[in-house]
Parts: sequence; C-alpha cells; structure tokens
Amino acid sequence: QVQLVESGGGLVQAGGSLRLSCAASGRTFSAYVMGWFRQAPGKEREFVAAITRSGGVTYYADSVKGRFTISRDNFKNTVYLQMNSLKPEDTAVYSCAASSGYARDLNTDREVDTWGQGTQVTVSS
Repeated sequence: QVQLVESGGGLVQAGGSLRLSCAASGRTFSAYVMGWFRQAPGKEREFVAAITRSGGVTYYADSVKGRFTISRDNFKNTVYLQMNSLKPEDTAVYSCAASSGYARDLNTDREVDTWGQGTQVTVSS
C-alpha cells in the first residue's frame, strides 16, 4: 500500500494560482495511476484530474479544463496539481488518490485504492 501526504493548500484571491503536491511513500509510486479529487462544504466529492503511470496522458473534469494541470515526477514520488485562474467555486478540500487501475477510470471513488488526508484550498472573491 502506498501512503500519500498532500501539501500546498491555502488562501488565495480569485484569479490567483496555487500548486498542490502529493508525496507518496511505501510501495512503488510508478505502479499507480494518480488523481486529484475535491470536496466542497455540503457537496459530494468530485473528480478533478487524473494521470497515467508514465505521466503521458491526463484527464480533467470539464470545470477545471484549461485552468488546472496535473503532472507527476516518478523520481520524486510526487504528483502535482497546478491551479491557475482560481475561482471561489474552486474552494474545497483537495485530496490526492492512488489507483492500481486505469487513469481513464479514475473519475470515481470506487477506483481509488488509497487517499491522502486532504489539503484545504480557499479562494476569496
């Protein structure tokens, strides 16, 4: 089992940027596809982005496409989420996720093997 620890959350004004990091330890990081999910207060957790084991293919929710970029560094055992042009509606707890399945399927909780603890992102208007 891989362990995941997120960092990089915080408070930012609308239009600003943040970069989240998720450091993995334990089993071989490159054996997992990785993703980011978020949960806003009073709402269900939703998919944000996913990336294949090599990092060559990425998937995004429509709500973040063109603004967010997921990437990974298999030497550093870390996955990133670069968030630009942030909006107040992006406010949520962001969690990274690891899956032994396919990245194209990592848009639902059911595909997640391991969750990070989450990091708060707050976007002020």
